[in-house]
Amino acid sequence: MEYKSIWLKDKKNNQVKELNKNIKTDILIIGGGITGLSTLYNLRNSNLDITLVDSNLVGCGVTSKSTAKINYLQEHIYYDIAFKYDLDKAKLYYDSQIDAINNIVNIIRKEKIDSNLEKVKSYVYTNDDKEIDILKIEKQILEKFGSKVNEYINNNCKYAISVNDTYTFNPIKYLDSLKEICLKYHKNIYENTKIIKIKKVNNEYICYTDKYQIKTNKIVIACHYPFFLLPFFMPIKSHIEKSYILASINKYQNYSCITSKKPTISIRYYKDKDSYKIFLSNSSIICNKLNDLNNFNSLIKKDNNNPSYVWKNDDLITIDKIPYIGKINKNNPNMLIGTGYNTWGITNGSLASLILSDIILNKENKYEELCNPLRSNNIKYLKDYFYNLGCNLIGYIKSKIGKNKKWYSNVIIKNGIGIVKDNNKIYKVYNKCPHMGCSLIYNEAEKTWDCPCHASRFNLEGKCIKGPSKYNIKYK
Repeated sequence: MEYKSIWLKDKKNNQVKELNKNIKTDILIIGGGITGLSTLYNLRNSNLDITLVDSNLVGCGVTSKSTAKINYLQEHIYYDIAFKYDLDKAKLYYDSQIDAINNIVNIIRKEKIDSNLEKVKSYVYTNDDKEIDILKIEKQILEKFGSKVNEYINNNCKYAISVNDTYTFNPIKYLDSLKEICLKYHKNIYENTKIIKIKKVNNEYICYTDKYQIKTNKIVIACHYPFFLLPFFMPIKSHIEKSYILASINKYQNYSCITSKKPTISIRYYKDKDSYKIFLSNSSIICNKLNDLNNFNSLIKKDNNNPSYVWKNDDLITIDKIPYIGKINKNNPNMLIGTGYNTWGITNGSLASLILSDIILNKENKYEELCNPLRSNNIKYLKDYFYNLGCNLIGYIKSKIGKNKKWYSNVIIKNGIGIVKDNNKIYKVYNKCPHMGCSLIYNEAEKTWDCPCHASRFNLEGKCIKGPSKYNIKYK
């Protein structure tokens, strides 16, 4: 059993160089997941000089830890949006997901990408009597939008709805192919290149790494959790949900399913040289259930199989279940963002690339206003602002209490230093996240230091392997 995503076993060894000089570019894309690479792909034929940088290896961030469903049947998202907004906005979100799915499928077919694309039947199911009526309304809404939706009841669930036109694929194979295509179009890609500061000077930006500078006219921030707080104050507009995932060798079945409400259980299958069942469970807000080893063991016990791969993922949840895509400041239209995909990062990452590339090319996009990061939420969302703020505060407080956790073995935290003994070697790091000062929790399963506030992660040596932190925690 390996503590890593199943998709990473297919990662090509096609690493590109890191930035080694000062450069100037028309567009800088920060982040090489599905949003960043898809945006670069969409702009490949433009005359713009475009550069993409990633703090690690392209494709190896949050996208690589997804269950990789290309799906518009998303719990009861259309009921939720219609209830808190209206049916027209729910329809617009539905259309955006259909267009995002078609975009991915068309790229795969046009470019002949071997990404294990499979058309599958998808279910949303419940065993909660209170959820049945909501799912029935969801079915009616989807049928009104034009989808053919079936009802399903058996011994495994009290009620489910299903559609036949969704997909699954291998996201790493897809992103590796987009990367190769973009390089053939002479687009600049730099890996292991972390932006640690952005400064606006007149009408351009200067983006700093630890050694070099990138001057640019426009910035696309395609990070999972943006590494800045102002002017777009993330902690009150979102919270982070974590989940635990495994892949075990299993007979292939041509369907995917997910529960209608939290805590989430999700299943899909993957067919390559071997056939795998991919099972997600134990989802919670990031500041709860801090014992990762226990969470992984609970996941494995639930599946009752011998997994080949187990891993953890984090998702940014927005107040209204709609992502934040577009301009983040009315007076500063040249800084764009794509984030907050609400556990549906494959479709919403693809959607983000369509919106962002249209904004850059000064084209209209009918989903720009829907996903506008500066949109105002109605009074029904007031409690969600307090909930998000509470999640962030609880994460901070929990990180400061009882630092030497009772479940730790071979871990000591003393005087702000985390000390780990692993394979007869001692590792020392600063036990404080550089992002906002939360104390770090040691993840004994994956051997990382994890932030319980905003999901930054650091390896044993203290290198930052996932943001929003911009800095390492290595003890000198």
